[in-house]
Amino acid sequence: MSRADTVRFRHSQAILVAAIVAFLGALPLATARWWLLWVLLIPLAVGVWAWRAGTDADARELRLRALLGQRRVPWERVAELAADPRGRAVARLDDGETLVLPAVRAADLPRLVAATGQALPESAG
Repeated sequence: MSRADTVRFRHSQAILVAAIVAFLGALPLATARWWLLWVLLIPLAVGVWAWRAGTDADARELRLRALLGQRRVPWERVAELAADPRGRAVARLDDGETLVLPAVRAADLPRLVAATGQALPESAG
């Protein structure tokens, strides 16, 4: 499976731009006193999260990425894909555990299913 066959879902890049602006805005405060340098960590962490967090899907697995870690879930463990009341995509696993898929919205579910190499069933309507 090549990287080209992987479907990637990421948060809006506007979050990354906002983190950069916040970092630049915090520089005068952080450089005023040495003990205020920790203020720069907040926009830095938000920027790294915006750049890294999301969901990758291919024919073998889902990969859920967060700020500091990731979780791989083989498709065989996914019993159901659905949307929660807030419009986020969730995966229910074969053991009953429910995972919110980072950066995947309900409208993205057809693209997510297509990444498996399988077709969506025709609607009965």
